[in-house]
Amino acid sequence: MSDKSRKLKSDFLKYIGQTSVNAPLLDMVKGSGSFIYDRSGKRYLDFTSGIAVNNIGHGNNKVITAIKKQTGKYLHANVYGEFIVEPQVILARHITSLLPSQLNCVYFVNSGSEAIEGAIKLARRATGRKEIISFRNSYHGSTFGALSISGNDMLKTGMGPLAGNIRHIRFNCPADLIKITEKTAALFVEPVQGEAGVVVPDEYTGSNLRKKNFLQLLRERCNDTGALLVFDEAQTGIGRTGRMFAFEHYGAVPDILCLAKAVGGGMPLAAFIAGRKIMKCLSDPPFGHITTFGGNPLSCAAGSAVLNTIMDKKLLAGIARKEKIIRRILVHPQIRRIRGVGLMLALVLKKPAALHFFIRKCREEGLITDYFLFSENAVRIYPPLTVTDSEIISGSKIIMKVLDKIEGNN
Repeated sequence: MSDKSRKLKSDFLKYIGQTSVNAPLLDMVKGSGSFIYDRSGKRYLDFTSGIAVNNIGHGNNKVITAIKKQTGKYLHANVYGEFIVEPQVILARHITSLLPSQLNCVYFVNSGSEAIEGAIKLARRATGRKEIISFRNSYHGSTFGALSISGNDMLKTGMGPLAGNIRHIRFNCPADLIKITEKTAALFVEPVQGEAGVVVPDEYTGSNLRKKNFLQLLRERCNDTGALLVFDEAQTGIGRTGRMFAFEHYGAVPDILCLAKAVGGGMPLAAFIAGRKIMKCLSDPPFGHITTFGGNPLSCAAGSAVLNTIMDKKLLAGIARKEKIIRRILVHPQIRRIRGVGLMLALVLKKPAALHFFIRKCREEGLITDYFLFSENAVRIYPPLTVTDSEIISGSKIIMKVLDKIEGNN
């Protein structure tokens, strides 16, 4: 380790607020495509995409060019929604062109947590109701309201009391849907649960023998009760599952859609999206929601470059094939199963105690993987959408090599 790396590590631990006691402390200096590089020059294949952020890879030239072009114009104009900011308009127009017609109005913010906060406020104002329902082991962010509706108590320790009028029900449990009533303002759900370890909606056969998935059942129950259905696509959106938005797999359209992470291509950007009639509730009376930096022109310019890259390079067309390569290679006695869809996968290990050993050894071999917040035995496999077949094979071989080490330690 160089003197500079030692000093940075020391100052990082001294001056930067820590989120865990076992941070990997990777001193990253560069990212390019599917790889990141530390200060010593070691190269790591990134199978996390910065936790579903770098969907079009690190250091994408189109994103960088778009940011540079905007910096020559202006960085900030006024609080959001008061001045016309061209990059916002261009990006909102593009996003809504990819969505069902009822999702036609975008409110830009800075982060996924902020998108959830805005959606909570919008749902309560639009319905006049107070109750919010979400799911056990869901994760919606770390700000007050977002943490309140997240469905795991681990992150809430010592934080209470949090917001009231919140209920949590079980994902993939149709029997719990009766708890959604005429008192419910909104039901918040990840179309595929991320931090629970990539849990996909189950299918059910009704009395008429017609199959429906869990999201379709949620849509029907919300229709029956007048509750708004909110999809949190912070992790699943912008191509991660092989569709631009994960709900497209499941035949259920939300009333409000939340996007974050990959939408900004590495820049801070998120959004909540609804119909104009619903969104108007935030402007009458005025300033029902306000943000200084949400929809920053640099971030929106980057966001447009992300969408253009995905569309121009037809990246979505290759996701299912890449998933099949991963599933074909990763067959090992230490793997219980692989959950997920597209390039949003969870490698479920037979030995929960081996999880941190596995992640550490992968990193030593030059592969970045990660754990999930609420799954004790699953490894996150989220490579960039731009990952090549040869990079997938290389990363999968490292995984198999590390799994052999676990097997050898029986």
